[in-house]
Amino acid sequence: MIKLENPEKVTWQEVLKRPTQTYEQIEDTVLDVFNAIRNEGDAAVARYTEKFDGLIPENILVSASEIEQAVAQLPEDLKAAITLAKSNITAFHEAQRTVPVCVETAPGVTCWQEKRPIQKVGLYIPGGTAPLFSTILMLAIPAKIAGCKEVVLCTPPDKQGNINPAILFTAQLCGIDKIYKVGGIQAIGSMTFGTETISKVYKIFGPGNQFVTVAKQMATKYNVSIDMPAGPSELLVVADDSADAAFVASDLLSQAEHGADSQVILVSTSKALIAAVEKEIKSQLEVLPRKAIAEKAIANSKLIYVGSHETALELIDEYGPEHFIVATNDNDYYVDNIANAGSVFIGNYTPESAGDYASGTNHTLPTNGYAKQYSGVNLDSFMKNMTFQELSPEGIQNIGMAIELMAAAEGLQAHKNAVTLRLNKLAKQN
Repeated sequence: MIKLENPEKVTWQEVLKRPTQTYEQIEDTVLDVFNAIRNEGDAAVARYTEKFDGLIPENILVSASEIEQAVAQLPEDLKAAITLAKSNITAFHEAQRTVPVCVETAPGVTCWQEKRPIQKVGLYIPGGTAPLFSTILMLAIPAKIAGCKEVVLCTPPDKQGNINPAILFTAQLCGIDKIYKVGGIQAIGSMTFGTETISKVYKIFGPGNQFVTVAKQMATKYNVSIDMPAGPSELLVVADDSADAAFVASDLLSQAEHGADSQVILVSTSKALIAAVEKEIKSQLEVLPRKAIAEKAIANSKLIYVGSHETALELIDEYGPEHFIVATNDNDYYVDNIANAGSVFIGNYTPESAGDYASGTNHTLPTNGYAKQYSGVNLDSFMKNMTFQELSPEGIQNIGMAIELMAAAEGLQAHKNAVTLRLNKLAKQN
């Protein structure tokens, strides 16, 4: 890891730079795939699946028998763990329901707001070296609670054309409508345009690598919404002498093992803790099955010493971490004042892994600094706010003149006439 001591504020942007490619570097590749899928449908999906994943599945739609086999072969203790996580995540997202807001803004003028589900949503679940079946829980559960009518899932197959059994078990446990063996750019393109087999959706959810992230951003150019530009995983830990160095190191490594382009950062007011964490990382890294991946991520990561909690918080807000762990003797200072973070984990006994799996919060979070303007996925992510209004004769009389004056001032005579005609009719009736 790169060690830095009291970096000058003018250098923070460079110090906190993510190890990712830019949109422009990937855009051409994504655009080629998108154009092919839009013009050729399933044929293009098959071609790019062969190119990127090394095979063409016989049937990209997962069959009922495949799901049954997956359920049968998954260990019972893992099924129970997934079911427990589902219960906690359901409870937290059920609690996010809100009631309609209704206000009589003036006598006879009633305005209200209601939430309605997005009808068709697509979920992208990374496969690759780490099949993220937990992400299905994070996306499918709120989609079902929201009442989305169609929920489709795309995930890449392995070299034998199969989907990880845990992904299939979790998908059926959550009531997913359709599961497709398609990954990467071609999955996002398929859900954007629709093909002979894969349904077009209105909004796409889910994390992925840099190519998936850019593909999601490009999807927004074709009248498809996305949850957020969620790219490679990242974690920032702020800690002092009150923290357990072994715990801190384990948290940093838990994100580093996601992928070579992941990034982890430790910000600390204690040089002794930084030294202890650095030693623990080296020790714990040696026994990790994904050591090679974690090592590459660690090489892009930072150990930063700062002189005060105030400076630490300012630097953290500038970074805007996806995951933010607070392990200090003044946790309340950070919790009360943090402005930019996807999800916050407080205290020595709250590992980031808890939010990844089973505490109940959602782990689909903004990365790459997008925590400055995006929220993580929640129940509202799967819903739209619709406003309604109803004016009685009294209501149009109360605000009609104001509408006429404002419309006339903007030079919109038809707008004015729509009110004037109504007011004139009411005047004749009286």
